[in-house]
Amino acid sequence: MLKGLYTAYTGMLNEQNRMDVLTNNLANSATIGFKKEGSTSQGFDSVLAYRIKDMQGAGTWSDVNIGIGTPGVKIGENYVDYSQGAFRETGNTFDLALSGTGFFNIEFTDKAGNTTTKYTRDGNFSLSKEGYLVTKDGDFVIGEGAGGASNHIQVDPNKPVSIDTAGRVMQGDQIVATIKVTDFEDYNYLERYGESMFEPVEGAQIINPNAKIVSGYLEQSNVQTVEEMVSLISITRQYEANQKLIQTYDSSLEIAVNRLGKL
Repeated sequence: MLKGLYTAYTGMLNEQNRMDVLTNNLANSATIGFKKEGSTSQGFDSVLAYRIKDMQGAGTWSDVNIGIGTPGVKIGENYVDYSQGAFRETGNTFDLALSGTGFFNIEFTDKAGNTTTKYTRDGNFSLSKEGYLVTKDGDFVIGEGAGGASNHIQVDPNKPVSIDTAGRVMQGDQIVATIKVTDFEDYNYLERYGESMFEPVEGAQIINPNAKIVSGYLEQSNVQTVEEMVSLISITRQYEANQKLIQTYDSSLEIAVNRLGKL
């Protein structure tokens, strides 16, 4: 009976984890470039139950196998769905979307003043007063110079700007800069940072991207709201089922302790 309590308890914990992931997806369903998360679970390995120091039949102390137990569910790893979201047209030259695999490079500065490179699919960019291409938080978008060197992208804010599918930033017939796009061999070596940025961990391998830059568009979140709402109903019902199971076990234990003991 107590094993049943534990099994239901682990089931509730698993559904709570699924709910946390799902609600985060719904909260970011309108976030530009957001990639939804999913959760996994697995059954605990089957274990053999033994009766310790048993003397039945043999006349000597021995351990007797009394069966196999599967004590509940184990919360697995969360994962990110990197599939491409739908494009929304904005008409703004500096709103950029990536068609294909790859990430924009962002020079991110934290509150402590430390600067690192982050990667994102959020191309909601704009020009600063000095003509630098920056994110909505003011971080520099990284460009690619001669020999692959990274640099900031600066244009004359008083002249028209166009951006082609190769990421070349042009003013008139002159190429002012090239937007840097990076891809990775295995996305399992990326960690989420904030809502729509990622950072590589040890073992990440950079490869040539196959993405094309589309100016005047933004990539929407790949969260399917209707699908998430259906999952929300399913998770709620499963959580309630485990909750009722615990209440049933609790009632049975109360009868065993308070009533059967008086017989």
